[in-house]
Amino acid sequence: MQGQRVGYVRVSTVDQNTDRQLENITVDKMFVDKISGKDVNRPELQAMISYVRAGDTVVVHSLDRLARSLVDLRSIVEQLITKGVSVEFVKERLSFSKEKKDSPIDNLMLNVLSSFAEFERAIIRERQHEGIKIAKANGVYRGRKKALAPSQVEELRERVGSRKGTVAEVAKELGISRTTLYEYLGKKEASGKQRQNDGEAVVG
Repeated sequence: MQGQRVGYVRVSTVDQNTDRQLENITVDKMFVDKISGKDVNRPELQAMISYVRAGDTVVVHSLDRLARSLVDLRSIVEQLITKGVSVEFVKERLSFSKEKKDSPIDNLMLNVLSSFAEFERAIIRERQHEGIKIAKANGVYRGRKKALAPSQVEELRERVGSRKGTVAEVAKELGISRTTLYEYLGKKEASGKQRQNDGEAVVG
């Protein structure tokens, strides 16, 4: 009996769109991780590995969606093909299976492409660090905007509605800027008289 085609998708954050990774590719079941690929301890990845059976095929958009290091990539692929599961990478047009396990060409391609991907990520990280150092030296680096928990957003809206405290006070307590505060309220930052000082009242 022909096995199932099982899709695996990974994005780094909950905000990234997963639809494009296996677009127009039919699978019987899909596993989606919205988490960093820095290690193999991802809930949906482990669930997928446990789910698949001999004869199944795991379909992944690209090598770096399955793993971000050569060691982890080889470990996952080896684990799957040992179970009799084939692995397909759409972008690289590569496939691995128990029958092709010892193919020197396939092993070479896996090593080379994964190593290039690791190198590219290392270069990107280096450029990001250099950019941050330059921004800090010029006094323009502010870091990543702080994200508020749903309970904090609720508190923010409640205080706005009851006019408890000033914009500056509420923003400081929540660890965000006034601009970010107004973004959470779905408003443009207050202008004119409201922006004249930090003692302005929270406006609804």
